[in-house]
Amino acid sequence: MQVDVLNIEGKKTGRTVDLPEEIFGIEPNDHVIYLAVKQYQAAQRQGTHKVKTRMEVHGSSKKLHKQKGTGGARKGNLRNPLYKGGGTIFGPKPHKYDIKLNQKVKTLAKMSALAYKAKENAIVILEDVTMDTPKTKQFVSILKNIGVENKKSLFVVPEDNTNLYLSLRNVPKVNGTLVRDINTYDLINANVLIMTENAAKVFTVTEEA
Repeated sequence: MQVDVLNIEGKKTGRTVDLPEEIFGIEPNDHVIYLAVKQYQAAQRQGTHKVKTRMEVHGSSKKLHKQKGTGGARKGNLRNPLYKGGGTIFGPKPHKYDIKLNQKVKTLAKMSALAYKAKENAIVILEDVTMDTPKTKQFVSILKNIGVENKKSLFVVPEDNTNLYLSLRNVPKVNGTLVRDINTYDLINANVLIMTENAAKVFTVTEEA
């Protein structure tokens, strides 16, 4: 699959990137994508929810009245879960939501997500962007030039670029990441995958058109 490399003005540079079929041309596997997204979302949960049991709430531990002879029901103390201010029965306790997936499954899920983007023609290769200072307005202008200003985009760069990151972090619908940090959820969540030319070289080599 060949994709034209665009400059920051949105025009073709005359170069193309040949994305490998063994990654971008496979038949997507929906189930492994589901598993990878489920794992990602589960990992975002803190799992710190907690309620107090009858042993943890404040209150007297004195029995309210004697067991027999009152004509009423048996009662323990005020910390009984049946009373207002008492403990909670079977409430949530802190625990992890982590889901284990084999590396092969996660890799296949990522490749499937990339294949979907290729099938939808939702991959844009942009020449490397350099900024001397953070300029959000300039970054928004680049998005307009390549026609994705109103689309949810994943912007992928090969290495840390502080000025570029500061320029895009406040732009609505745009998420930036490094090539090594690409995950299935971000790919599926984005309408367009934008990769810089050097980022695309991680998958293949750039050829002159």
